[in-house]
Amino acid sequence: MTLHGPRAVVTGAATGIGQAIAVVLARNGADVATIDLADIAETSSLVAAEGRELLHTEGDTGDPVVVETHADAAVDRWGGIDIWVNNAARLLVKPLVETDDEDWHDLLAANLHGYFYGCRAAGRRMVVAGEGGRIVNLSSAADILAVAGLGAYIAAKGAVVGLTKTLAVELAPHSITVNALAPGATDTVMNQTAYTPAVRRTYEDRIPLGRIGSPDEVADAALFLASHESRYVTGHELVVDGGLTINGSVGHARN
Repeated sequence: MTLHGPRAVVTGAATGIGQAIAVVLARNGADVATIDLADIAETSSLVAAEGRELLHTEGDTGDPVVVETHADAAVDRWGGIDIWVNNAARLLVKPLVETDDEDWHDLLAANLHGYFYGCRAAGRRMVVAGEGGRIVNLSSAADILAVAGLGAYIAAKGAVVGLTKTLAVELAPHSITVNALAPGATDTVMNQTAYTPAVRRTYEDRIPLGRIGSPDEVADAALFLASHESRYVTGHELVVDGGLTINGSVGHARN
């Protein structure tokens, strides 16, 4: 893939999908700026091993000041931003009727507000630069195939898709594409507790490809959306789920 440009931001890149995206972008020629509350040392080493620079801001993407400060730092260091990937998120597994106000607002801060702040920061700077750009928002296959107990999470991810489509139309005249990337079941640190052995067996039965995905497989799809090759794709939600959300098979008997 040929990246749209060599200056990328990836939020939530300490582990999992975000880390894999940061590394694959670095492998294809991008310096990477990250925002994360967690230790970024491993990602920094992996990016450096690809011969690229990592610029890190420690902070919460749910804070607009942190996001704006980080965007300014990336522009100051590299002269602009070509690619912005909103990935930072957290998981809450709780029935909606048991979800209190604090749960709800904390979840939306990370999984929705941070995406708005990131899109706004990226869009403003890309428009001013006049060189086009790529914005990629991590949504989820759960906004297609609803999962009980993930009400707040799915509400946020569904809103991210709406935000993506609207922004895609608004920024298209500036040659900026905006797409969503929807992972299905993926082995990440965030999912370690939720994916019990029983959950894993169910996924393996339900996913047509027969296994839970890896962060690298999601990152490869992000690479495409960040590349020149995706130049005519915008406002799209690319689902990377091994076929889970299309599988309606329930074991009908032959007749």
